[in-house]
Amino acid sequence: MYDLANEYHIAVPTAFYDNEDLNMEATLQHIRNLYDQGVKSVLVCGTTGEQHSLLLTEKLQLLESIDEASFLPDDLEILFGVASIRQKEALQLAEKVNASPKISGVLLGFPPYILPSQKEAKLYVKAIAQIIHKPIILYNNPRRTGFNLELDTFAELIKLPNIIGIKDAGDSARIPELISVADKKIYIYAGGEIDLGKKIVLGANRLSSMAGNLYPTEVEAYFTALLRGRADKIKNAGIEGEIHNVFAENPIIYIKNEITKQTKIDMGFARSPLGNQ
Repeated sequence: MYDLANEYHIAVPTAFYDNEDLNMEATLQHIRNLYDQGVKSVLVCGTTGEQHSLLLTEKLQLLESIDEASFLPDDLEILFGVASIRQKEALQLAEKVNASPKISGVLLGFPPYILPSQKEAKLYVKAIAQIIHKPIILYNNPRRTGFNLELDTFAELIKLPNIIGIKDAGDSARIPELISVADKKIYIYAGGEIDLGKKIVLGANRLSSMAGNLYPTEVEAYFTALLRGRADKIKNAGIEGEIHNVFAENPIIYIKNEITKQTKIDMGFARSPLGNQ
């Protein structure tokens, strides 16, 4: 039985030095700091828009650093993002992720820019899912990749035993359709906190959080209140203004700046051209 224990994970940014090289130490320090605040699950190299700026060698370095980080507790659920414009590289990464003792599951994204057909995307997922014997969440983000996973394709892929759900950043109105075409109970991950209440009403039952990097316990309480229909708790959460600030401009730049200010962990900047002044 493939499953992930937590309804809520935080999609953590990747730290960079001023020369845009990977800063493994700061990335892992931020993850440990979240754990110390009660966070039970994180997603690394998955979302926040940075994954496709990373070379395969950098993704492998990041994975190796996680495996070697003895200060990351065994009870921390770590998800890892797998995606590439080249299937060959995605398969190489998948092999290493599958062998990692620290990685609990995978967020599997589609290649950006090249616009694979539905058949090509389906074969890409099946090839990777054959290698990874861990829970897999599909990641459909048509606005960023140009590719949109069709319902028929999803209905076929969700039959694979290790695919447990989807994070769909496309049209939230089709959440009920995603649920209806699945042949089993699935997880629908809301990507970020924008329109979270609406997505939960439509059927989203999990959250891949960005604002949680700054307000981990507050966002979890807010999400849980929405999920359980506790209007009184939502009203008193006091987090909606902070969430608005995170997404008012470029969230990854805002999050990195605020982490650095609040924790003194230097997350650096986004890789240019993001953050150009």
